[in-house]
Amino acid sequence: MPEDYDFPRFGVGQHLISVGQFDRENLGELFDLAEFLRPIAQRKQICTVLDGAVLCSLFFEPSTRTRLSFESAFLRLGGEVETTTGFTFSSMAKGESIADTSRVVSGFTDVLVVRHPDAGSVAEFARHSVVPVLNAGDGSGEHPSQALLDVLTMRKELGKRGKTLDGCTIAIMGDLKYGRTVHSLMKLMSLYEGVTFRLFSPPSLELPWEIAEYAISRGGKVIDCDNQIEALEGADTVYATRVQRERMTEELAKSKELQGCLLDKAMLEEAGAHEIIICHPLPRDSRPNALDLSTDVDDLPGLSIFKQTDNGVLVRMAMFLTTMGVSKELVQAKTKHKIWKVTPEG
Repeated sequence: MPEDYDFPRFGVGQHLISVGQFDRENLGELFDLAEFLRPIAQRKQICTVLDGAVLCSLFFEPSTRTRLSFESAFLRLGGEVETTTGFTFSSMAKGESIADTSRVVSGFTDVLVVRHPDAGSVAEFARHSVVPVLNAGDGSGEHPSQALLDVLTMRKELGKRGKTLDGCTIAIMGDLKYGRTVHSLMKLMSLYEGVTFRLFSPPSLELPWEIAEYAISRGGKVIDCDNQIEALEGADTVYATRVQRERMTEELAKSKELQGCLLDKAMLEEAGAHEIIICHPLPRDSRPNALDLSTDVDDLPGLSIFKQTDNGVLVRMAMFLTTMGVSKELVQAKTKHKIWKVTPEG
């Protein structure tokens, strides 16, 4: 992220570029709003509070969950969505600058959601936009909305076990170098007290020092571990990440060090982590030897990866309402129970 970019506290009319724009107060407010919106996210209620508002969804990098989650969130609030994906279908393929693209497109819409393969690029969009810009991932930089849904999920699942985010221990394993979800998660979790991060990564994919330094400077404890079992010791949650092969050289991507299994049921059993909360930002690479989370954990009680995706819709709804200055009272006034019911056949 460019050093001269100012990170104002996230609120009405503000861009959301980094998790650094949150403190405990406005993060709590966002989570409270997200939980308030859960019936709408689950389609138990219908809301039209953003009737007439237009979202422009600009994804210059492949995405399934993030793009559809943002767009679903806006549609559930009654808004309209315009979308474009990839450079091929944008004027940037003709050499148009980010500055020109941002100024033009923001004139057509009320809010922008942007994903771009270059770190710092979404901040550049924000500089030239006339409407709020929400960061949906900028290269190996940050992915703030993913961190928000991750932390909300962990908070909820820890609460079921009588625990809190303060004082928790998180095992983080996989691609810690290029994994922007890890970078944003550790920064956001640094708002909580006494958090311990137990890290494991293959050689060459270690966590950038500046991320560890950020967590340590805010009272967190960062422990580098030699293997997965060691990382799992005493952890309340494990956060596994896919190897970002698209961000590295072909030689490294195909190396033997990046093959095998990252985390499976046998490892959890060896570590005695039978009830651990299992998180993953997805997509999960389920191909053999992909060095990712095994599908054999899918029947474990702590599996939370699909709870994360569900929570992504309501978190992103809360982001839209916050930057657009829409109160809970206005949401209530524009919400009604749905009148249809779908019953699966058979």
